[in-house]
Amino acid sequence: MNATTNPKVVTLHRVMQTPDVDFLLFLGKRVRLLRNLRGMTRKMVAREADVSERHLAQLEAGEGNVSIVLLRRIAGALNVSLVELFAPEVEEPAGKQMIQRFLERLPNHRLEDVVLRLMRDFRPGEQVRRKRIALIGLRGAGKSTLGSKLAGESQMPFIEMDREIERDTGMPLAEIFALYGQSGYRAIEKRTLERVMNENERAVLSVGGGVVSEKETFDYLLSHCYTVWIKAQPEEHMTRVMAQGDFRAMAGNDHAMEDLRRILEAREPLYRQADMELDTSCSSVEESFSRLKTTLQANLQ
Repeated sequence: MNATTNPKVVTLHRVMQTPDVDFLLFLGKRVRLLRNLRGMTRKMVAREADVSERHLAQLEAGEGNVSIVLLRRIAGALNVSLVELFAPEVEEPAGKQMIQRFLERLPNHRLEDVVLRLMRDFRPGEQVRRKRIALIGLRGAGKSTLGSKLAGESQMPFIEMDREIERDTGMPLAEIFALYGQSGYRAIEKRTLERVMNENERAVLSVGGGVVSEKETFDYLLSHCYTVWIKAQPEEHMTRVMAQGDFRAMAGNDHAMEDLRRILEAREPLYRQADMELDTSCSSVEESFSRLKTTLQANLQ
């Protein structure tokens, strides 16, 4: 009997081919699924991958025997790695699928912000971080007033970083700036902040508005405290500072408000890295404090 007509040989040949056929079917289904998830037509993928539409159709039908180079092009067109292309199909939870779709649509320049927030909120030690509340923002927004009230009601120490820096150096802030300059002051600020973190597991902090200007120090603060940006309109910042008897901002400066607006505009993207925001504009202390407590209770559960 001819070998090609021997039933045993034919059966054996089919058994040996089954894994390859199954793999091609799986690969075709996987490519089709990824294409549909990204809302791409077959023509779009073919054009992006520089392969013929007929070739792609054969691959999706489980009939293609494409080279690794073409697969690499197709994976690139679908914005996945070769590993993801060959990954077994697993039904992901709905929440995870929604996050994946959100990340796929997010511009690359925003991904770093998302990664930082995820690491900050979900890494080990997050519960410790949330026991320290740091209020940031420019003078006159209400950091000290709200911070002292929050600390008193929460039975936690209230720490003003400016006072701690003066205590560590034994001199007023103005003298520190005059003697060491901006860079020297920022180095002292970071050392003092590290000391305060080591000494206080629970606390409410009022932090100088310029802390956001030094990336390393600000990143340290964000990773060790739950941060709240206390903000207000520029006019209210200025009015409150002057109401405290401090006229230095206006002294010899006809463009003080314009300068303040520029500072706020430049720092706003940095302040927005805080965990939450509280606008105290046109609000009494009690109104602002009530909103601060309510928002913190909702976010720190």
